[in-house]
Amino acid sequence: MQREDVLEHALHVLEREGIASTTLEMVAHEADYPVQEVKQFWPDSEALLYDALRYLSQQVDAWRRQLMLNEELSLEQKLLKRYQALTECVSNQRYPGCLFIAACTFYPDASHPIHQLADQQKKAAWEYTHELLTQLEVDDPTMVAHQMELVLEGCLSKLLVKRSQADIDTARRLAEDILRFAQCRQGGALT
Repeated sequence: MQREDVLEHALHVLEREGIASTTLEMVAHEADYPVQEVKQFWPDSEALLYDALRYLSQQVDAWRRQLMLNEELSLEQKLLKRYQALTECVSNQRYPGCLFIAACTFYPDASHPIHQLADQQKKAAWEYTHELLTQLEVDDPTMVAHQMELVLEGCLSKLLVKRSQADIDTARRLAEDILRFAQCRQGGALT
């Protein structure tokens, strides 16, 4: 078994059990891999969490890059594609919530490497949104990016608790409204 396979299983356990409850033993059991061999890669749960979040970060970054390069999608579709991805997760009985938000909560010290990694991912998400909004030439893309990311983070946080597709649908509609409102403001319709 490869490290990436164990990390993929670790992400499933983290989503299901949460950061505070996940142990090396749980991940080894989920991966059907001897715990002693898992400990050769990661001496403790914190080391495994760091690598799992780094691995997830790389997956998310690659997904965003693919979206940015996808010429078949409009800028608006690229902005809202994250909600479709969340819907696909829920349909597969996966409830990702936001492991990055949870990591910042569990490791509140801003100098902790796990907190820094999570914060870096949040900044990358904001930059992705800001870049697309700038390309759309909306009025005040900085403020609109903050609004859209706040809605997404609220949705992700609720997924950690409620695990409801309805929350994803509501957040998507709210994000669409924010985007439409910003485009109307940019066009002078609201002045």
